[in-house]
Amino acid sequence: MDISQREDFSKWYLQTIQQADLMSYSPVRGCIIFKPDGYEIWEHIQEAFNKRFKEEGIRNAYFPMLIPESFFSKEKEHIEGFSPELPWVTEAAGEILEERLALRPTSETMIGTAFSDWIQSYRDLPYEINQWANVFRWEKKTLPFLRTSEFLWQEGHTAHQSAEEAKERTQRMLDIYQEVVENVLSVPVYEGEKTPSERFAGAMNTYSIEAMMKDGKAVQAGTSHYMGTKFAEAFDIRFLNEANEHVYAHTTSWGVSTRLIGSLIMTHGDDQGLVLPPSVAPTQIVLLPVGPWQKKPEIVEQLQLIAQELKESGYRVTLDDSDNTPGFKFNEWELKGVPLRIEFGPRDMKNQQVMVKWRDLADKEAVKLADLSSYVAEGLPKMQKRLLETARAYRKENEHYDIDTLQQLEDHIEAAKEQDIPAGWALIGWDGSDETEAAIKEATGFTIRNIPYNPPMKKSVDIVSGKPAVQTVWIARAY
Repeated sequence: MDISQREDFSKWYLQTIQQADLMSYSPVRGCIIFKPDGYEIWEHIQEAFNKRFKEEGIRNAYFPMLIPESFFSKEKEHIEGFSPELPWVTEAAGEILEERLALRPTSETMIGTAFSDWIQSYRDLPYEINQWANVFRWEKKTLPFLRTSEFLWQEGHTAHQSAEEAKERTQRMLDIYQEVVENVLSVPVYEGEKTPSERFAGAMNTYSIEAMMKDGKAVQAGTSHYMGTKFAEAFDIRFLNEANEHVYAHTTSWGVSTRLIGSLIMTHGDDQGLVLPPSVAPTQIVLLPVGPWQKKPEIVEQLQLIAQELKESGYRVTLDDSDNTPGFKFNEWELKGVPLRIEFGPRDMKNQQVMVKWRDLADKEAVKLADLSSYVAEGLPKMQKRLLETARAYRKENEHYDIDTLQQLEDHIEAAKEQDIPAGWALIGWDGSDETEAAIKEATGFTIRNIPYNPPMKKSVDIVSGKPAVQTVWIARAY
């Protein structure tokens, strides 16, 4: 790697994802091409979520990409929230369209219209679906995986008889997001509610999971929204209840996107490149012949047997018997973040062992061939857990609880800059006003990430006004 994280974290990130062959740039501004390894990470993330969605009884569907302009006008806050980012189709087959069509920024309007046709009775509820799709938001400033003009995501949409059921579903999906992001991606997150100014356009309440990157910045890793009856009223989603009355449904929506790929890279990566959790790594194990192996065909034959056995056990395995030097191969597979490297040469053949190297640990160790299967079965989950624990420890080191005034926050940011260390996150008191929120952002660039459900401590004084705090919140700079 040419650039270290300490030198320039953003440049390190861009260099890493390109050299690791995850993506390349598209000719269209703000869009990227997912190369096979990058897309496979997303496929494993999909698998993890799909499994849990289906356990919840949520089924997948697909809706058109083009949305008529009139659909947006039905919910005022929604169109105002997305209007600056919408790309429009105005002409097709050489003819000007009678009505402009938007490339979807999200599908609330399209799905709301469909729900109004599909839902007639309380017997139709709850109606719960999910969509895996691409969406478009014409971003002015982009960063691959984290913020692009076109990105991939899932968006769930549900309709319920009561507010209680809808709110329960909203929270349940946020809990699922936290569970997957922490246990599958090994990225620790803070669960909480977004402030009114940060709510999804048209939502009654928005909840989020927020992750800290190695440069101390925040990534909003997933959101879940309770819509109340606002969208149901706008799109006429009514049903006949058990009292024989026509009433509006309570709806929810929730989503995560390919920014999760950027999040796990920025959480676990190091100066050698990617460090991927075993659960989502395209290659979990790489096998390398070492020493003067070219003259001993039995070396590769033994590695082929090992590869076959590991593949039959369900692992994603690559045998690299190319003629590149061992040093080149070590660097290449470390850059790609492969969790486990297994080396085997003439000396190992004699000793009936392999040498193993975990991507997140410094030292190699010898493992007997007879013990290798059980060693791998125990070791991959241990690495998964180790990455989460390491990330939690880093997060703890960069949480700050002693900042109680705006001046203290500004002094803290300046001191961090002088020491060339992350400013991290601060737990502060907030009086609940938009004015305080805006003042913090204007003075420091920090924003309220969320109002955590269980803050590590309660703050009693607002950071700007000095008034009694009504909430304890996390603030940080964000991607």
